[in-house]
Amino acid sequence: MQEAQEIHISNHLDEVVAAVSVVPGKKTPSKLPQTLLFQPPREKLHLCEEKARSYSSGHQYKQAIPELVRCVALTRICYGDCHWKLAEAYVNLAQGYLQLKGLARQAKQHTEKAKEILAHSIEPPDNDNTDVFRCSIELFHTAGRASLSLQKFKEAAENLTKAARLSKELLQCGRIVEEEWMEIQARVKLSFARLYQGQKKSKEALPHYQEALEYTEMSKGEKSLECVPILRELAGAEQALKRHDAAINHLLQAHLIVLSGEPSEEEAAASAHWVARAAMASGRPEDHDMAEQHFRKSLDKLKDAEGTGKAKFLSIQDEYCHFLQVSGQEERATAILRESLEAKVGVFGDLSPEVAETYRLLGEADLAQGNLGGAHKKLGKCLQIQTLLYGAQDKRTLATQQSVDVLAKAPDVAGKLRQAPRARPAFCASVAQPSALGKARPQAVD
Repeated sequence: MQEAQEIHISNHLDEVVAAVSVVPGKKTPSKLPQTLLFQPPREKLHLCEEKARSYSSGHQYKQAIPELVRCVALTRICYGDCHWKLAEAYVNLAQGYLQLKGLARQAKQHTEKAKEILAHSIEPPDNDNTDVFRCSIELFHTAGRASLSLQKFKEAAENLTKAARLSKELLQCGRIVEEEWMEIQARVKLSFARLYQGQKKSKEALPHYQEALEYTEMSKGEKSLECVPILRELAGAEQALKRHDAAINHLLQAHLIVLSGEPSEEEAAASAHWVARAAMASGRPEDHDMAEQHFRKSLDKLKDAEGTGKAKFLSIQDEYCHFLQVSGQEERATAILRESLEAKVGVFGDLSPEVAETYRLLGEADLAQGNLGGAHKKLGKCLQIQTLLYGAQDKRTLATQQSVDVLAKAPDVAGKLRQAPRARPAFCASVAQPSALGKARPQAVD
């Protein structure tokens, strides 16, 4: 028992030190005025809360986490161990962890700590416990999201149901106004939709996505950027149900909202890419023009923003080439792939999955055109890279090996292989000139 108390005190002291200390950086003389160095805890708490909100609104979640940790420690100093505000600080910290992938377990631990504090919290002296109930709603919703991330679907549903029920009771009692209730409903309904979608129950998820969108439009406006992620997820559910027209319409609506907000070139490119992928996924000839148009818009925006030698541009260009192939424009696709090879070597390195895949696609294009020698050469290069990357027994390597072996038995290819010179090259000719790792230029593609 004494050992447990010592551990608790040690943890408490660690938090206090983290809260009141300045993070060590370069050893330079402090230029802060003495008034800032010796601020009262409540002023420090307010400053940390402002910083955490600023980082979170700017999607700088890694920077927000240390501020949220300091908020927990400072809240304990200011209000004690049994105050609902400490529970609120833990909920905020849990929400911060949820924004970072792979940290749902930590978020869940913080929500459990918040529940424990609320169960033993001291009631406000004026008996106005509306803020405590608001904190409870956030707690249940955050706990539900954490459980959902951990694929604990039953537990997630229970917490989300509690959040929805409590918010409804507060509205009926007049503790919160309808606008606040709609904002809460939008977030809870979206979490319910993700709960069903996470279980591949798109039909059940669909009405929750629609309600989340309606509440967001009512509370934030139809042109609000907060509608965009909901529309994209709603399109995904529609697509899973093979409702391609509805999916494309939702993404077109999201695209118009993005364009109305003066987006950056990258944001506009990403938005057009969503529409292009949905149009391509339908597989219908009547959607080919839309897919082509939005793929080109996306690539043009990225080209203007960062040029053609960047990973994102090359990735979308590969998708565009795949679209051209399935829509019967193999020659255009092959020409683009051939031109992209040198850029891919420069960006990803010569021994990279992207370069291997390009050689594979070019080999298959040669094979479709009856150029067996060219197909054998390119698939052979693909095989060399795959063997180094994945090993000889990987299914991708084995599939390419099988294709190379079949082509090697073709009369034209076998004859060229027999005629290839077998003389051993001079030592100086066999040693390659040094080059920057991953930056070797590809040989000319036939």
